[in-house]
Amino acid sequence: MLRQKHGIREGSRLASMLIYLATGLCCIVTVYPMYYVLIRSVSAPEHALAGDMLLFPKGFDLNSYRVILSDTTLWRAYGNTLLYVVVTTLLMLLFCTLCAYPLCMPGLLGKKAVVTYLLVPMYFSGGLIPTFLVMNRLGLYNNIWGVILPVVTTTTGIFMYRQHYMSLPLSLVEAARIDGASEWKIFSNIMLPLGSNVTITLTIFSFMWRWNDYILPLLVLSDQKKYTIQIAIKNFIGNTGVDWSSILAASVLSILPIVILFMILQKYIVGGVSAGGVKG
Repeated sequence: MLRQKHGIREGSRLASMLIYLATGLCCIVTVYPMYYVLIRSVSAPEHALAGDMLLFPKGFDLNSYRVILSDTTLWRAYGNTLLYVVVTTLLMLLFCTLCAYPLCMPGLLGKKAVVTYLLVPMYFSGGLIPTFLVMNRLGLYNNIWGVILPVVTTTTGIFMYRQHYMSLPLSLVEAARIDGASEWKIFSNIMLPLGSNVTITLTIFSFMWRWNDYILPLLVLSDQKKYTIQIAIKNFIGNTGVDWSSILAASVLSILPIVILFMILQKYIVGGVSAGGVKG
């Protein structure tokens, strides 16, 4: 029997229309900003500066892309960012899953204290100045490891793995122990493969987080040869003005890897988030 809530019957045509309308509005709000950057980047410089286009470019011009594609500084920043992202993501996956595995085991001494400790950084942070002082004291200022090491663990990743491992039957682990498997063998051969959806989801999230990271690289890097793509784009803002055509073209090129990665792996995101949010 169809239920009725607030005067709208579930499964009715009106309810379906409202759902489609809300979904369409969300799509427009999400996609249009990227589309606007695209059409503005291919508009003539005077129109790109004025930003007077709405749905279509004005004075179609690809000169800004020719300038960007011939800029070796930007390509170096592109390569730097890709290196930082790949290394950081691999280390983050390793540390998060290693932290999550013991936290899902019953009987672990001090487990509640560790979980509480891990939750603190989700609500409080040390701030920019303490971060800079620590990086400088550790010799990580203007060092690529200063961009990588502070973000190789994330509470979100640890808890996604932990909740997924807790949803798995404990009998799998107990049976493996009875068969003489070591904890490392249980982790690497049983638990880790079963968490593949979470791994793929965190890979996408980490790629987006690190690719778009602006504050940390700006804080610890001073050598232009080590700059990330986001800082390189910022450098198009000069003392004499803002080169909007170059900034927009570079921005379009900078979001392409994320869009491509998301399109390839989008089917795993829902499954990974669901797997990381269910406790058995």
